[in-house]
Amino acid sequence: MARKRGEARILITMQCTDCRERNYNTSKNRRNDPQRLEQRKYCSRCRAHRSHREIR
Repeated sequence: MARKRGEARILITMQCTDCRERNYNTSKNRRNDPQRLEQRKYCSRCRAHRSHREIR
């Protein structure tokens, strides 16, 4: 099934702020969260919970 034009949900990639490894892919609602998303997630390269930020 094709996506509607102007869909609110988009796919984003999360990147570790310390080592810059791109670890997670997720989706977000563009209308509810217009700013870049930042979450604390586990980084396999750092082997610790680090802050991950949305990249474009």
